Amino acid sequence: MNKNLYIGNLSIEITEEDLKANFSAIGKVVSVTLIKDKYTGLNRGFGFVEMGSEKEAQEAIQKFNGGQLLGNTITVNEARPKRDDRSPGPSGNRGSGGFRGSRSGGGGGRRY
Repeated sequence: MNKNLYIGNLSIEITEEDLKANFSAIGKVVSVTLIKDKYTGLNRGFGFVEMGSEKEAQEAIQKFNGGQLLGNTITVNEARPKRDDRSPGPSGNRGSGGFRGSRSGGGGGRRY
C-alpha cells in the first residue's frame, strides 16, 4: 500500500523532479506534489511525496528528516489526512460577528 509523506521547509527553487530524484534513492516514488501559491504560482515551501510502500516511507523519514536539500534542512514525516477547513472547529461557529454595541445614539462609532 502506498504511503504519503509531508516534506516541509523546501527551498523555493526546488522542483517536483528534484524531489522525485531524491526520494527515488529509497524506492518507488508514486507521485510528487509541490504546493504552490494560487496567485503567484511560486512554491510555498512544502509538498508531498507518495512512496510505493510503508517500508519505503519509513526509510525515507529515517534518512531524510533533518537532512539537507538544496541548502535547506527539510522536515519529512507521515502526511496527515486532509482536513476540511470549512467545518467549524471544536468551539463551533458561535461568533457574533458584526458590530459591537449600538449603531444609533451618541458615543462610540465612526464620525465622518
